[in-house]
Amino acid sequence: MAEATIGDTVQIHYNGKLRDGTVFDSSEGRDPLQFTIGDNAIIPKLEESVVGMATGDTATIEIASEDAYGPRRPEAIQTVERAMIPDNIDLTIGGQLQATAQDGRTVVLTIMEADDASVTLDGNHPLAGEDLIFEIEVVDIAEPAG
Repeated sequence: MAEATIGDTVQIHYNGKLRDGTVFDSSEGRDPLQFTIGDNAIIPKLEESVVGMATGDTATIEIASEDAYGPRRPEAIQTVERAMIPDNIDLTIGGQLQATAQDGRTVVLTIMEADDASVTLDGNHPLAGEDLIFEIEVVDIAEPAG
């Protein structure tokens, strides 16, 4: 049975959990996650963990926050004047907004607080500061054509 190597396109089923057991994402009930090893389309440590695995193999992968979405950055939390946000935008606590950063990237901001005068927005990834645990199963491995 072929083992996954860099350049292979693999499909995995996964359950992503936090240290306290909370499931933050899962492929259950969906198609497997497909990615090409070496393309850096997913968390690099998760991608690297598949190298050497074969179809049907399972593993539990622990990824420290520094190697996942990084630490929480206090400077990513900002309070802006309510007037800077259009009136038609829903400002429910926990909701998310999209904004364009100065470098052109799209940034997702989570609403932490909102009142008539100001809105506090968190630009940290929701999983920043969290160690992640993935339970994975390799479903398929396709070598590059050539």
